[in-house]
Amino acid sequence: MADSAATVQRTLERALTRLWFGREPGLAGKLAVALLSPLELVTAALARRQRARIAALPPPPVPLIVVGNLVVGGAGKTPLAAAIATALAGRGRHPGLLVRGHGRQAGTITMVAADTPIADAGDEALVLARRTGLPVAVGADRSQALALLLARHPEIDVVISDDGLQHDRLARSIELALFDRRGLGNGRLLPAGPLREPAAHLAQMDALVLTDGAEAPVRHPRSYRSGIVALGFSRVDGSGSRVTPAQFARLAEPGSAITALAGIANPERFFKLLAAQGISATALELGDHEALDEQRLGLIKSGLIVMTEKDAVKCRSFADRRCWFLEIDAIPEPALIGWLEEVIDG
Repeated sequence: MADSAATVQRTLERALTRLWFGREPGLAGKLAVALLSPLELVTAALARRQRARIAALPPPPVPLIVVGNLVVGGAGKTPLAAAIATALAGRGRHPGLLVRGHGRQAGTITMVAADTPIADAGDEALVLARRTGLPVAVGADRSQALALLLARHPEIDVVISDDGLQHDRLARSIELALFDRRGLGNGRLLPAGPLREPAAHLAQMDALVLTDGAEAPVRHPRSYRSGIVALGFSRVDGSGSRVTPAQFARLAEPGSAITALAGIANPERFFKLLAAQGISATALELGDHEALDEQRLGLIKSGLIVMTEKDAVKCRSFADRRCWFLEIDAIPEPALIGWLEEVIDG
């Protein structure tokens, strides 16, 4: 039953991706958009109400930066949030991180450390904790998560929220809207398009951050760029040291294939990044945040398996020696960090 649900989810995600981001939707696509367009009014009304509620919130107890996007799906928010937190820590700040916790089985607000079980943390929170070493609080109600974060770590003087742009219970000081090459897609609101709120709302946000060579989808007085760098490949089970792409490619036995799997919202970005490292692999798309288990991993017969870091934290306890993940870092331009410090100090 679970496999059937996952298959349906993947099929639906791919169909919507083609509908929202395809160059030419075709007659069937245009008809689907037309049928879904009346529901955009609901999304627009909800977005206006969220914006009004956010505007009415009192200021947060410490400067709070939201790294989010208008477009459904992954644009690299988690690596950027980690990079901003690490950069601010390197400049003498004491950052903390907030995350919703997709895929968690626990529903409570909790702190996350590098050894927190995946069922309690969720993949994004665990990646942030392991990558940054900074305090991370997880919970669907980010305002409560913020309260816990500051209670446990009163030294924190700035907080970065991974996503949460539309979370109307979270007060914020700075809103960063992240865009990749997909831009605004077809420019329509959910479910006819990928937008969570109208593009006109970007005028209310403090800055745009453009990654993956993206162009600004709208005119905005402040925009910055952020790149992605591949650091190398590491074993999912945590053993051994990081290897270069060339070293990783040589690990494959002659005639043995490499399978690349990605359970993220935009898997094509991961597969292209692998290709850019000279890694030829068979792509295996999973649903966004889709669970992995030992049995499913065992069904993959390739000599090597490479995955995203978010997938790796879900199967570290049972991954075999074939399993590796690609470590990446976001590299925001220095001007973004400098501007954030100016706003924080102001």
